[in-house]
Amino acid sequence: MAILSIRNLVIDYPINIGTVRAVDGVSIDLEKGETLGLVGESGCGKSTLGLSILNLLRPPGRITSGSISFDRTDIVTMTRRELLQMRGRDIAMVFQNPLTSLNPLYRIDRQFYETIRRHEPNIKKKEAIERIASVLDSLGIERARMNDYPHQLSGGMRQRIMIGLGLILNPDIVIADEPTTSLDVIVEAGFIDLLARLKRNFNLSVILITHNLGLVAQLANRVAVMYAGKLVEIGEADQIFKEPLHPYTKGLICCVPNIKLDQEQLEIMDGNPPDLVDPPSGCRFSPRCPEVMDRCRIEAPVMATFDKKTSAACWLYNTVATT
Repeated sequence: MAILSIRNLVIDYPINIGTVRAVDGVSIDLEKGETLGLVGESGCGKSTLGLSILNLLRPPGRITSGSISFDRTDIVTMTRRELLQMRGRDIAMVFQNPLTSLNPLYRIDRQFYETIRRHEPNIKKKEAIERIASVLDSLGIERARMNDYPHQLSGGMRQRIMIGLGLILNPDIVIADEPTTSLDVIVEAGFIDLLARLKRNFNLSVILITHNLGLVAQLANRVAVMYAGKLVEIGEADQIFKEPLHPYTKGLICCVPNIKLDQEQLEIMDGNPPDLVDPPSGCRFSPRCPEVMDRCRIEAPVMATFDKKTSAACWLYNTVATT
């Protein structure tokens, strides 16, 4: 049974020259204990979708239709008080840049302590400090570093502190938004091992938002691919990396360097993502698609399921698809 269910979600950003539909009719389920990789180019709506799960969209962005259900409760209709109780305790988010997410004026222990006290006001400080120290131990950070300020920590340590803040209340879901962007390859490798271990130990459900397909290949059980605000393909990670269906997914995978292939030149996708104020008619990928047909430019494809493993929105498979 899905712990999180998103149905037909639409998110709009009104601007001076029109309205940007950042997320357009997306439906996704997240199962208990699984890692879902959410991938796509910049501006495709990944981070907006992640923020909407915690109802953290910045004005003028707003959810105009659809539902986000956590444990059978609709997050979209929650009151401010209910949202404050849910954030961190049930669903936590690891933001992209820890240096801008951590308060530079507070020591690390205070930032953890205030997070705990917000949800457990009667907890004794000694008990809270011991819990903080235990989480830091699990992250490979010396307990003495809880007395440091964020600027005194390395980029890798700050990223692990953000993960620790996400885990301190033992949430059911962690949303990680580009968690390795600021890390070098050695620290990134350590992060992969750390996240896999924490997922096992805490039985976490994880939404991994990233451009890094290598990271997704190592950590994700399923992969959801977004393009121009729409979900274009979703399925089991092994199946998608082995036999991607949508031309956009194929393009993303082909753009990743592979040392196992006799590839003299890196493949690229022509063109750029569309202007979401005035997106192309039909399939939004049609102006860049190497397999485009006349129908693609006129009619938007529907999401269809293939072999009960992968769903894709593409007219190439219309004759064999079952909705």
